[in-house]
Amino acid sequence: MHPTAPRPRAGGWIVGPPAGRPPALRLFCLPHVGGAASAYEPWRGALGEDVEVCPVELPGRQTRLRERPVDRLGPLVDALASALGDELDVPYAVFGHSLGALVAFELARELRRRGAGEPRVLFASGGAAPRLPRLRRPVHDAPDDRVIALLKTLGGLPDDVLDEPELLRLFLPTIRADFAVFETYEYRPEPPLACPVVVFTGREDVEVPPARVAPWSAESTGPFASHVLPGGHFFVHTARPALLDLVRAALAEHAPRPLDAHGATHQ
Repeated sequence: MHPTAPRPRAGGWIVGPPAGRPPALRLFCLPHVGGAASAYEPWRGALGEDVEVCPVELPGRQTRLRERPVDRLGPLVDALASALGDELDVPYAVFGHSLGALVAFELARELRRRGAGEPRVLFASGGAAPRLPRLRRPVHDAPDDRVIALLKTLGGLPDDVLDEPELLRLFLPTIRADFAVFETYEYRPEPPLACPVVVFTGREDVEVPPARVAPWSAESTGPFASHVLPGGHFFVHTARPALLDLVRAALAEHAPRPLDAHGATHQ
């Protein structure tokens, strides 16, 4: 007999097996435009054994490549919130980079509407505050060369993908859908969250400079912290050790129980 294949976790929305023992909290990690759960693979274990890093895989990429990507934020967040139902048996936090920051914010609001409680910490990395107007012209329906030019400016995709037309054709529908999620988003006022909000931006990020993350402070009545790290839009990779130390410190401050000492420093 063939062994039974493991059931996809959260219907495929979370990549990787569950922790061996109940964690103090789970950190759901949301990717950037065109990004996948694998971007957070280096985070596993880096925040200590009592923080379970849960990389989120959106439809249309890597382990979900055969699925149609979602191009509007409402349906995306609704499906994700439903999928995470069984993962909310312990306290949670949410981290999102770039597009992921917006998804993380609306996920926190949707889970609050459903009575699931707010995250212990909402981390918004490299993402402009949701109430700010968009400054860049939409690209989700622009010619390919304009989309590709923006991708090269932002970084985040490997050069071997950007320089290979066939690979780009494979990824462009998902990338366009991701841009559409952001570019068609309409901010709707709601009572502010009460959880801590911690934001990060890159010192050399021309797409989302520090001034565009400062208004995140209006989205919660809880503590607010802002950190500027060296690097451009993808400082999340180039300044990873410093970023992880800051994430760990915020989680330790707001976790439901003291976290272990492991993972405080990264090489």
